[in-house]
Amino acid sequence: MVEVVSSLERDGRPVFRDLRWGVYVVLEASNDYAAACFRQYGMKTDASGRYAAMYKPYHLIGLELGISVLSAALRGEPTGQPHAFRGDVAAVAKRDLREGEMLDGEGGYTVWGRAIPASASSKIGALPIGLAHRVAMRQDVAKGAVVRWTDVVLNSEDAQTASAIEFRRAMEAAYGRG
Repeated sequence: MVEVVSSLERDGRPVFRDLRWGVYVVLEASNDYAAACFRQYGMKTDASGRYAAMYKPYHLIGLELGISVLSAALRGEPTGQPHAFRGDVAAVAKRDLREGEMLDGEGGYTVWGRAIPASASSKIGALPIGLAHRVAMRQDVAKGAVVRWTDVVLNSEDAQTASAIEFRRAMEAAYGRG
């Protein structure tokens, strides 16, 4: 699952009841009874009726985060984990980008994130949006094109960036490149 949230429409208007303050969960019916309950309770489901989504328009992070941390630390219960590398969020040029120009990451003026299958991201060498901060363009990239690892000069001098790149490479190695 990939969650991508913006609090603004493309024209700058606020998104009505945007998700940044809320949380949602996707449930899978473990049996026919649970799927029937989804229908009876009027839950939004996929076409099969086996998956439902629940949303609440507020996020009590100060209360909920502690429970997640304690569950993981004290009971060894993961509160969220990937099972495979299936999706990625690639950096896409908001406008024509020129060699030497610095990227400013999500929410900035140079790139936006597009959710794509991990297999497609790996095949084209897409730069993850999370690594599109304070990196210089090695070559020009046209508006609307996916920015690739080879299009940028990564700042390995910055310890935080170097650590993020190392972690990303380890994730790709552990989960495969798509």
